[in-house]
Amino acid sequence: MTEYRIDDLARAAGTTTRNVRGYQDRGLLPRPLRRGRIAIYTDAHLARLKVINDLLKRGFTIRHIGEFLSGLQRGENLAEVLGVEELVSEPWSTATSTTISADELRDLLNSGNPAHYERLAAYGLIEADGPGDPPERYTILDQETVSAYGRLVKLGLPLSGILDVHGRLDHEMSAVAEIVISAGRRAVTEGHEDGWIPRTAAESDWAAQLLGELRRAGSVSAHNALDRALDRDLARQLNDYLNRARASATGPADIPPAQ
Repeated sequence: MTEYRIDDLARAAGTTTRNVRGYQDRGLLPRPLRRGRIAIYTDAHLARLKVINDLLKRGFTIRHIGEFLSGLQRGENLAEVLGVEELVSEPWSTATSTTISADELRDLLNSGNPAHYERLAAYGLIEADGPGDPPERYTILDQETVSAYGRLVKLGLPLSGILDVHGRLDHEMSAVAEIVISAGRRAVTEGHEDGWIPRTAAESDWAAQLLGELRRAGSVSAHNALDRALDRDLARQLNDYLNRARASATGPADIPPAQ
């Protein structure tokens, strides 16, 4: 760890020794270590000074910087300091969960294959509830999805194939999520630098309202876009399927033309 005297610290941070002492007096900068009569500063002091300088350049007052840094020092995260904690911490997923026995899960999915369970856990669909190898109980984290997969298994679809499709869909949805969240990030910082922080209650309220509306619009848009895409591809593949059936038919030749 690099050590600095106060003159060296001020020079590295692009400020003055007077400012360094002033920030210390206001509680914005931690007190230095003492080695006899010599004050020793570290990289942590330099990093804090750079943050203070950056916030000052953005128009923040010393009072607001003090409140901001005090909130972080109390253990509050950035979202709490900005007043949008509830909005960004609330999960988008509304999946319901339930706990069932290992036997019930085996019956539901018609499988006791540990490899299947590992994949389900990796996708965030189930988790072991308690110790044991294998566990005696499991928590289904997405009851609707796992139940739907169970019904498909009962109709003869192999669980391994279902999980293959789930993995591909999960990968594609990660790309969709990045598009939506990145658009929200750009919207919040429109007219500001990336990393902009609201300075007033009104700006925090605006950011919270914007994030809330982006959250709702993103969810509705992604859900409806997927439904439309499913409708389009179902029609396309059904048409292709009927054409193939017509070409290979050896029985009745009265299959109506595909529309």
